[in-house]
Amino acid sequence: MTTKTDYDVIIIGSGAGGLTAAVALAQAGKSVLVCEQHYVAGGWCHSFTLEGYKFSPGVHYIGKLEEGGSLRATYEGLGVSQDLAFSELNPDGYDHIRIGDEHFDIPKGRAIYIDRLKSRFPKEQENIDRFFTAMDDAMDRMNNMGRARTAGDTLKASSKAVGSLRWLTGTMQSMVDYYFDDPFLKAIILSQTGDHGVPPSETPAPVHMSIIKHYIDGGFYPIGGGFAIPRAFVRALKRAGGEIRLSTAVDKILVENSRVCGVRLADGTQLRADAVISNADPAMTFSKLLDPDILPSRLRRKFNNIRYSTSALSLFFAVDMDLKAAGLDSGNIWSYNSTDIDAIYKAGYTDQALDDNPPSALFLTVTTLKDPSKLHSGHHTLEAFTFVGYDAFKKWEMGHQSEGGAVKPADYVALKERLQDKMLTAVNQLVPGIRDNVVFADLGTPLSNKYYLAAEQGNLYGIDKIRSQVGPFGFPVNPPIEGLYLCGASTLSHGVSGATASGLRAAQKILGCKTRDMLTQNGPSLAIYPAEDTSQWPEELQGDIARRQKELAPT
Repeated sequence: MTTKTDYDVIIIGSGAGGLTAAVALAQAGKSVLVCEQHYVAGGWCHSFTLEGYKFSPGVHYIGKLEEGGSLRATYEGLGVSQDLAFSELNPDGYDHIRIGDEHFDIPKGRAIYIDRLKSRFPKEQENIDRFFTAMDDAMDRMNNMGRARTAGDTLKASSKAVGSLRWLTGTMQSMVDYYFDDPFLKAIILSQTGDHGVPPSETPAPVHMSIIKHYIDGGFYPIGGGFAIPRAFVRALKRAGGEIRLSTAVDKILVENSRVCGVRLADGTQLRADAVISNADPAMTFSKLLDPDILPSRLRRKFNNIRYSTSALSLFFAVDMDLKAAGLDSGNIWSYNSTDIDAIYKAGYTDQALDDNPPSALFLTVTTLKDPSKLHSGHHTLEAFTFVGYDAFKKWEMGHQSEGGAVKPADYVALKERLQDKMLTAVNQLVPGIRDNVVFADLGTPLSNKYYLAAEQGNLYGIDKIRSQVGPFGFPVNPPIEGLYLCGASTLSHGVSGATASGLRAAQKILGCKTRDMLTQNGPSLAIYPAEDTSQWPEELQGDIARRQKELAPT
């Protein structure tokens, strides 16, 4: 542990945003310290191990890593690509949609996706073309407005966007209702709602269109699990002379003469800095780390009216079963009990998941078919999620803070066991017989997210991505408090890509440069291998995979 107490920049939290900012700033010559309250780095990108099985609760697939992809350019530009490799999920279906007895696989590639939709819905062919044209136009116009340098440029871009204005300001539900008639087709377009969690009738169309565009060229998974991402960033940070301290909670952002000047750690240590970047939720930043009385009135009103995204029940389990023979592959499964996606996600804010048997919606992913090098004892690991509101668990909030050894309330433990049973029942409906082959299972609740990740109300995606909280109505990277900067899921956008972009933006504001000026490390081309064909993987990984798969053979 270093005894240094003065830094150019101190960053609170080691999520994708905080680590991206740290690496960019350290590479620019700034002295940087990252303070992380958890004993592992990564925030939602961290991984954990239970009884030898590794799980990654917040990273299931990532887009924009194809040639020319924006996230790929960031990884290579910061040099972290030298320590990263990804597998590409099944290009014929990186997302498998199951609604009742209906199935549809979303493939890699815009043209292939459109052709598959047209083949399945021949009466909607013209509407499908119109929808994708409108989506492309709206997103292009929005990006042009975002790149505007002057008020005149913004006005010019806005005037060109008039034809797209309906979908720049409307909801995603209104957009699919406008273009399509078939309920199953609408449900397919809305099936990835779980990637932001907002009911389509409340989702700004650009938010959901951004999800579709993000994955249009495929989905990718970090080899080694979610933690491979923060591990690569920490290595780059240390190469650049930056520091990270784990198990180091910050309990106060220090302010002198209306300007941020450092932080106070939970043990009382004071560290000075010219700038502080908070990768924490707004609730943590503005009510716990800062005195709310110093907030400008407009920022205080925004903070007082925050609506956080919903939370989830998270099932982590392992099975002794040939999952490929059971019909599974590296693609994720989105399962719904009806085409009414809006009603399902509205219920996701409530306690309905506690009563539904099985849950009305389920996301299922097989980690070891995305990354076969993580087979353990010949067993596959899987993760399943269903949305649930935080209020259903709030009464156990204080008791859950004893996580890590002390006994939890008996009624909470009993509820977890009941919910785990329901989740396994739902998974067994998707994969008949899998329940009989479960060798390990554990359930996380919204309280787990709050305890381990300091996620306010156990939220999954920061503040909810509703119209009053996105774009110019969201939290800015540089709030009106001198010396303070923000990054993470509650600023520019959520997910690994959105948080990474927010970290770059925060560093850019501090350095007073352009984004391209920070992406100068010329890292090697990002390594990507097909999850469905490990014969194309490096020899050392092939050997590890072969050894682990051999464990599956009967003794």
